[in-house]
Amino acid sequence: MLALIPLFPLLGFLVNASFGRRLSKNLSGSLASAVMVASFVVSVMAVVDLAGLPAGERAIEQTVYTWIASGDFVLDLTFRVDPLAAVMILIVSGIGALIHIYSTAYMHEESDREYARYFSYLNLFAAFMLVLVLGANFLVLFVGWEGVGLCSYLLIGFWFRKKSASDAGKKAFVVNRIGDYAFVLGVLLLFVRFGSLDFQRLAGLVSAMPAEEGVFGVISIATLLLFIGATGKSAQIPLYVWLPDAMEGPTPVSALIHAATMVTAGVYMIGRNAVLFSHAPETMMVVAVIGALTALMAATIGLVQNDIKRVLAYSTVSQLGLMFLAMGVGAFGAGIFHLYTHAFFKALLFLGSGAVIHALHGEQDIRHMGGLKRYLPTTYWTFLIGSLAIAGVPFLSGFFSKDEILYETFHEGHTLLWLMAAVTSLLTATYMFRLVFLTFHGERRHDGAGHLHDAPPAMAIVLVILAVGSALAGYVGIPHALGGHHQLAAWLAPSFQPPGSAEGIEAAAEAPAVELTLMAVSSAIAIGGILLASFIWLRRRELADALSRRFAAIYTLLLNKYFVDEIYDAAVVHPIQHGSERALWRGFDVAVVDGAVNGAGTIVAEGSGLLRRLQTGSVRAYAGSMFIGVIVILGYYLWR
Repeated sequence: MLALIPLFPLLGFLVNASFGRRLSKNLSGSLASAVMVASFVVSVMAVVDLAGLPAGERAIEQTVYTWIASGDFVLDLTFRVDPLAAVMILIVSGIGALIHIYSTAYMHEESDREYARYFSYLNLFAAFMLVLVLGANFLVLFVGWEGVGLCSYLLIGFWFRKKSASDAGKKAFVVNRIGDYAFVLGVLLLFVRFGSLDFQRLAGLVSAMPAEEGVFGVISIATLLLFIGATGKSAQIPLYVWLPDAMEGPTPVSALIHAATMVTAGVYMIGRNAVLFSHAPETMMVVAVIGALTALMAATIGLVQNDIKRVLAYSTVSQLGLMFLAMGVGAFGAGIFHLYTHAFFKALLFLGSGAVIHALHGEQDIRHMGGLKRYLPTTYWTFLIGSLAIAGVPFLSGFFSKDEILYETFHEGHTLLWLMAAVTSLLTATYMFRLVFLTFHGERRHDGAGHLHDAPPAMAIVLVILAVGSALAGYVGIPHALGGHHQLAAWLAPSFQPPGSAEGIEAAAEAPAVELTLMAVSSAIAIGGILLASFIWLRRRELADALSRRFAAIYTLLLNKYFVDEIYDAAVVHPIQHGSERALWRGFDVAVVDGAVNGAGTIVAEGSGLLRRLQTGSVRAYAGSMFIGVIVILGYYLWR
C-alpha cells in the first residue's frame, strides 16, 4: 500500500492538469483535497502497522519494480517506511491536506482554469515530497528532491504575469540547482566508494568503518557535498536567498513550502543518513556552525522586516538553522522533533497571515495594519497561539522541541553555539510579538474596516486544527526531567542507528538538574522577548523609531538583509550576464552557433539559386542537357 501514498496526489495532479479547465472550482478543489486526505489515511494505516512491529524491526518495504539493472548493480524503485519516514509522511500528507482545504477558499477568486492549475501543482508538489521521504535509496529520493524543486518554481511563479513572481520562481530554481549539483557529486562519490545507493546498505557498510576523526576523508567530502545540497533545499547560508523571495507565490504555497514540504527535505536527508554523517565529525561541525549562524542572522533580519510574510520567511530560515544545529551536534531526534512541531505552528502562522491579507484585500505591510483583533477574532487567537508556540513559551509545542535542541547543544559542550541559539530564541520571541502587536493591536492604520471579515469556514477550521496542534504536538516528546519518556525520541532512535543495532532507545538525560536549569533559562528568554516587544511596540511605539534613527547604520544593514542579494548580484550575477552578453555571446554564440546555422542556410539558398537557373521550362533545353550528359558519361567510360 505504500505506493498509494504518493500515487493519490499524483492522480489528483493528472486529473486537474488534464481536465481541470472543464471542472467547476468546487469539484477541482474537492478532488485535490480528497486525494490528500486519502494519502493521509493510507499513511496512518501504514504507521499503525509499523507501530505493531518490534522496535528493532520497524520497517515496511514495497518494491514497485526494478529500475536499473546493469551487471552486478541492481537498483529498484523501492518505498520504505521506518519510524523517521513515518513521521514525515504524516506531516506531509496531514499538514498538506489542511493547506489544500484552506486553499479552496483562499484561491476562490481565480478563474476556473487557473484554479485547476494551482491545485494540480499543489498535488504534484505533495506527490514528489512523499516520494522523497519514502525512497529507500538515494536515486528515488533524488526524483522527489528534483520534483519539489520543479514544483517550487511553478508555484512561486504561479502569478507569472507579475514580474516579481516570475523572477522569484527563477531565483528559487537556479539557487537550488547550485546546491543540487553538489548533492549529485556527493551521491556519485558514495556510489564509487561503496557501490550502493541504498540507505540501509550504506549505513551498514559505513558503520563497520572508524569515524574520520581529525581527517577529511571520502565520507567527510561526500557528506559535505550532500550538506551543500541541503543548504539549497533548506535555505541555509550561503544558499538561503531564494526563500524570502518565495513569498511572491500564493500564501498557502508559502505555508506548504515552509511548513510541510520542500525546506524540510535537507533536514530529513541528514537524519536519513545519520550513520553516514556521524562518521564525519568534521562535516558535523560545519553543519552545526552553519545552522547556528543562519539561525542568528535570519532572526536579526526578521526583527526589522515590514512585510508580514517576509517576517515569517526569515523566521523559517532561522528555525531551520536550529534544526541543522541539532543535526550537527548529533541530536538527530531533537532536530526532527523541532521539524515536527514547526510544521504545525509555521503552517498556522502563514495561513493566519493569509487570512489577514485576504481580509485586507492584498495588503501585506504591517505598518498599514493594526487594530485587527476586534475584526478578526478567530485569526487573532489562532495566530497568537502559533506565535506563543514558536517563541517557546511553556508548555506549548515549540517549548519542548526548542528546549531539547538547546539542552543537547549545551550537553555536547558547544557553549558558544548554545549562546547563539539562546540569542536566536530571544530574537524570535521579540520579532514574532512585534508582528502580533503591529498587526492586531493598537490603533487602526488601514481603510475599510467596515468591510473586514474573518476567515471563511474552510479557512477558519484549518486554523483552529493547526492551533490545537501548535499547542499540543510537543507532548509526544516530554523530557525525562519533567517526568516524561521522550516518546518521539524513542520512536525515532532506530532510524539513526546502523541496521541491526541493539542500542535502540536514546539514553535518558544524565543531568536532570542541568536540563531543568536550561529549561528555566529558555523559558525566561521567551517571556523576556515577549515583554520586550510589548514594551516597545505596545507601550512606547515611538521608541522603535528612535532606536532605528539612533542606530541607523545597523537598522539599514538589517533592513537590507546584510546586502547579501546585492553582493551576489555584483559578484556573480552581473559578471555572468556581462560575460555572456559580450565574450560568450559574441565570441561563441554569434560566431560559431549562429554562424553554423546561418552558413547552412546560405549554402541551401545559393544552391537552390543555381538549381532554379537550370529549370527553364524548355523541353529542347532539357533534351540538350540529357544529350550532353550522355556524351559525358560515355566519354568517361571510354577514356577509362
